[in-house]
Amino acid sequence: MATRVIPPRILRNLRYNTATKPLNSAHPPLSPALSPSSPPPCLPPPVLRPAADDLNFRDVEKLFASVPTAGLLRSSAVLHATALEPMVDLGTWLMRSNLMHVHGLRDLLFAAIRGTFYDHFCAGEDAPTAAASIRTLNHAGLRGMLVYGVEDAHDNDACDRNLKGFLHTVDVSRSLPPSSVSFVIVKITAICPMSLLERMSDLLRWQHKDPSFSLPWKQDCFPIFSESSPLYHTRKRPEPLTPEEESDLQLANQRFLELCQKCVQANIPLLVDAEHTSVQPAIDYFTYSFAILHNKDDNPIVFGTIQTYLKDAKERLLLAAHAADKMGIPMGFKLVRGAYMSSERKLAESLGYASPIHNTIQDTHKCFNDCSSFMLEKIANGPGGVVLATHNVESGKLAAAKAHELGIGKVNHKLEFAQLHGMSEALSFGLSNAGFQVSKYMPFGPVETVMPYLLRRAEENRGMLAASGFDRQLMRKELGRRLKAAAF
Repeated sequence: MATRVIPPRILRNLRYNTATKPLNSAHPPLSPALSPSSPPPCLPPPVLRPAADDLNFRDVEKLFASVPTAGLLRSSAVLHATALEPMVDLGTWLMRSNLMHVHGLRDLLFAAIRGTFYDHFCAGEDAPTAAASIRTLNHAGLRGMLVYGVEDAHDNDACDRNLKGFLHTVDVSRSLPPSSVSFVIVKITAICPMSLLERMSDLLRWQHKDPSFSLPWKQDCFPIFSESSPLYHTRKRPEPLTPEEESDLQLANQRFLELCQKCVQANIPLLVDAEHTSVQPAIDYFTYSFAILHNKDDNPIVFGTIQTYLKDAKERLLLAAHAADKMGIPMGFKLVRGAYMSSERKLAESLGYASPIHNTIQDTHKCFNDCSSFMLEKIANGPGGVVLATHNVESGKLAAAKAHELGIGKVNHKLEFAQLHGMSEALSFGLSNAGFQVSKYMPFGPVETVMPYLLRRAEENRGMLAASGFDRQLMRKELGRRLKAAAF
C-alpha cells in the first residue's frame, strides 16, 4: 500500500480525556447482590495530555511507561515465540492431541499454557481476575472490550449456559468504574445453534436471489447482501424452517433480547462479532433487526461488524448505513480486516467459485481505509459510532489524521480504536497518547473453555503474529534502555 505522509498540522493539538460521553448518564446503581464487597479503586480524574505532533513511536520510554519490566519481558518472549510458525504448529498440535487427556500431563500442559499464551492474550479465568485486568488497563489509559470466551454452540442447553456467561459479563462490566469497559462482546454462534444459523443463512440468501421467496419469521432488517455478495453456499432452494427450528429461533431471539435489554439497563454497548460467510447472513440479520429495536437517539447500543477483507464489504456497509439513516436508526459498526482467510478461500475453491476475499493485501488495506473514512465522515456529521479494530500502523495513522481533520476528537464517544489484548501494544499506546480512546479485546474464562479461542487465534492470525516485528523491535529497544539505565 502506498505510504501517505501525515502532515504534522493534522495531528497537532490533540487532547486525551479518559472520560467518555455516556450513552444516557452514569451507569445505573448496582443492586446489593451485584455490588462488590469493597469499592473498586477509582480511576484518576480526566487528564488533558500534551499535544502530539504525530503518533509517536520514537519515544519508547513514553510509549511503554505503564508496562512493568516483567510484563515487557513476557510480552516480548511470547511475541517472539508466536512469530515462529513451527512453534505455533507445535502448540496447536499439543492442544489438540491425546496428551491433553493424560492425567498429570494435562495439568502440566495447562499450567504452561496458562503462564504464557493464555496470560498474554486473555484477561483471566474468572470475573474478578478479568475485572482486575481491566483496572490495570484503565490506569494505563486504555479501556477494555470484555468477552466471555466461548465459541460455537450446537444445542439449546449450551446456548442457555453461554447466555448466563454473557449476562454475567454485563454485571462484571457494571461493577467497574464508568467507561472502563467500552463494549461487551457477544458471539451469536454461542447463543444460537450453529445448524440453525446455517439454515437461516441459506434462506436469507435464497430470498436475495428470489425476492418473492417468503420468510414468515423475518423481522424488519437492514440490507444484508450487496449485488456482489457470495451466494454460492446455497445451491438449491432450501426448505422452510421446521416447527422445531422455528421454536429454536424463538429461543435464540429471546436470548438475544434478554442480553440487549441487560446492556440497555447497564448503559453499555453490545458489539456482535463477525464469523465466516456461511453463517454471517444470519448474524447480520440478528444484529440489524435488534439494532432497529434498541438503538435510539444518538447512541447505538447494538453494534455490528464488517470484515473488510471481503470484496463486498464496502457495498454492504454503505447499504446498511444508508438504510439505517433512512429509518432514523443510529447504527454502530466495528471495522476489522477479517480472520477466516484460509477457510473462506478453500470453501469457495471447493465449490468452483472465486474467493470472496480481496485478491491482494493492498486491496484489503484500501477497503479498510475507505470504510474507515466513510464511517468517520458519517459520525462527524450525524449519529452512530465506529470501532476501528486494526493492528496496521498505517491505517491507524490515516484514521487518526482523518478524525482530527473532521474534529471528531471533540466528540470522541463516537470513535474507538481497538486491538487484541496482547497484540499491537505500541499502536494502542501511541493512539492513546495522541488523544484517542483505545480498547483492548479481552476474552476471559477457564483455560479449557477458552482453548478453542486460543487455537483459532493461533491458526487464523499466523500472518499477523509473524508480522509482530514492529512491536518486538520497540520492546527490545525499551528493554535495552531500561537495562542501561539500571546498569549506569
